[in-house]
Amino acid sequence: MPHHRYRPFHERVDVPATDRSWPSARLEHAPLWVPVDLRDGNQALAEPMDTPRKRRFFDLLVATGFKEIEVGYPSASRTDFDFVRHLVTSGAVPDDVTPVVFTPARPELIDRTFEAIEGLPKAVVHLYIATSPVWREVVLGRDRSEVWRTVREAAERMARRAGDAHGVRFQFSPETFNLTEPDFVLELCDGLTRLWDASPDRPVTHNLPATVEIATPNVYADQIEYLHRNLARRDSVILSVHPHNDRGTGVACAELAVLAGAQRVEGCLFGNGERTGNVDLVTLALNLFAQGVDPMVDLHDLDAVRDTVEECNRLPVHPRHPYAGELVHTAFSGTHQDAIGKGLAQHARRAAELGVPAAEAPWAVPYLPIDPADVGRSYEAVIRVNSQSGKGGVAYLLRTHHGLDLPARMRPDFSRVVQEATDDSGRELPAKELHDLFTETYMVEEPLDAREFEEVGTVPGLLDALAGRGVHVDVLDLDPGEDGTAAFAECRVNGAVAWGAGEGTAAPVRAVLSAVNRASAR
Repeated sequence: MPHHRYRPFHERVDVPATDRSWPSARLEHAPLWVPVDLRDGNQALAEPMDTPRKRRFFDLLVATGFKEIEVGYPSASRTDFDFVRHLVTSGAVPDDVTPVVFTPARPELIDRTFEAIEGLPKAVVHLYIATSPVWREVVLGRDRSEVWRTVREAAERMARRAGDAHGVRFQFSPETFNLTEPDFVLELCDGLTRLWDASPDRPVTHNLPATVEIATPNVYADQIEYLHRNLARRDSVILSVHPHNDRGTGVACAELAVLAGAQRVEGCLFGNGERTGNVDLVTLALNLFAQGVDPMVDLHDLDAVRDTVEECNRLPVHPRHPYAGELVHTAFSGTHQDAIGKGLAQHARRAAELGVPAAEAPWAVPYLPIDPADVGRSYEAVIRVNSQSGKGGVAYLLRTHHGLDLPARMRPDFSRVVQEATDDSGRELPAKELHDLFTETYMVEEPLDAREFEEVGTVPGLLDALAGRGVHVDVLDLDPGEDGTAAFAECRVNGAVAWGAGEGTAAPVRAVLSAVNRASAR
C-alpha cells in the first residue's frame, strides 16, 4: 500500500512540548455535555430531520437532562430556521436549557441566525471558521491575517446584534483546530475573548474541534492542555472540545481532553455524524458512570433512548455498540456464561448479607462492567445459548426462566445435548426451545409409564417393583427436589447410565423412571 503518500501528524502541525499534567489527572466529575445531533448529526443524515422528528429528538435530549443543546444551523436551510422558530414560539425550551445555534463568519448569515433566535430568553451563538493551513489555502484562499479580519468583523457584528441582551452568549470554533498552528489559535481565541469582553458571569466558549482525527489521543490532549494553560482570561472562558472519530478514537480523545482541562464536550448520541461520526456522548457518560462518577444525564431507560434516536435518525445502532447495543450484555461463550452466572449468584448473596436490595449493592460481576438493570435492561438477554455455549449458561437459563436447577453432575450431560442441537441447526436456542429440548430428552415416558407405578409412592418402592419385573436399577444420584419442583436422577441399568427428570406428583419416581427408560434405550 502507498503509505509514503501520507505524512505523520508531527510534520503537519506543531504541538508545543509541555510539562504534561493530564496523564496523572483523574475524571472525577462530568463535563458539560452538549449534544449536536440536531445540527452536526442532522447534516450527516441521508434524510435530514423535519420539524416533528427534530422536536421529538429535542424533547428526548431535554428529558435526558442535557442543559445546553445545539438546535440547528438556521441560516443553512429553511427547515433549520423554521425549527428554531418553532422552539421559540411553542415554548418548548425549559428555563434551565440553553439552545445553541451555529453560524459561519458571513454577515448575512449572522443576521439570519439572530432573526431565528429572536424571542429566546437565552442562547449561545456559535461562530465558526476553518483555520488550518490546508483549509486556508485550498478552501478559503486567505492567509492568517485575512482569516483574523474575517473573524473579527463577524464577531463585531454578533456583538452589535446581541446588544445588551445578557442572555446571549458567544462561542467560537476554529474548525480544524487540531491541524492549526497553536499560536494562531491563541491569537484568534484571545482576540475574541477581548472583543466580546468575556467575564466569569458571561463567559465565552472556545470550542476546539478535532475536525478530522490525525493523531493518537495523547496528541490532542497535549494540544488542549497547551490552550488550557495559555488562554487569556481563563476564568472567563469555557474550554470545549468537539472530537470526531476518523481514527476510531473519538471517545479517548474526549476523555483525555477533559483530563487536560476541557470543561465541555460536544458530541452526538451513539456517535452519529459525518464520515465516521462525532464522539459518542452516551458512551462517554456511561464510562463515567462505570467509574462511580455521576454522569449528570439520565440513561436509566437506554433502550427507549436508542429507539427514539434510531427512529429520528433513521439509522440503526450497532448490536455491539458500547452499552446500548442489543448484544453488549449478552454472553454466548460457555466460560463467560459460567463466570457471569456465578457472579450474579454471589451478588445476590452479598446483597442479602448487607441487608440491601440487589439493585443497591456494590457491583462486581465478571464480564459485566455495569449492572444491565441500571440502564433498563433485564437479565433475560445476559446469557443466551448457541453452539459456543457451555453447561453454566444452559443451567442458568433453565434455572432463571423455568425453575429447573440442574444438579452439577447433570449439567455436562445436557450441555452435550444442546451443543449437538445447535451444531446441527447453526442458530441460537431461545429459552423456551431449550426447555422443550430438556423435556424431550429427560422426561421419557416409554416403555415404563409412571402411571403404572403410582401406587408404589417412593423410590425404594419403585426399585422393588422394577426388580420384580427383572429390571435391576442402581440409583447413582438423586436430587428429589422440593415440594412442587423438579427431581433429577442418574441411574445405571445393565451397565448403561443415564439421567432423567420428573415434575409434578411423585417427581422423584418419575425422574428415576425417565432415567431407566433412557438407559434401557442405549
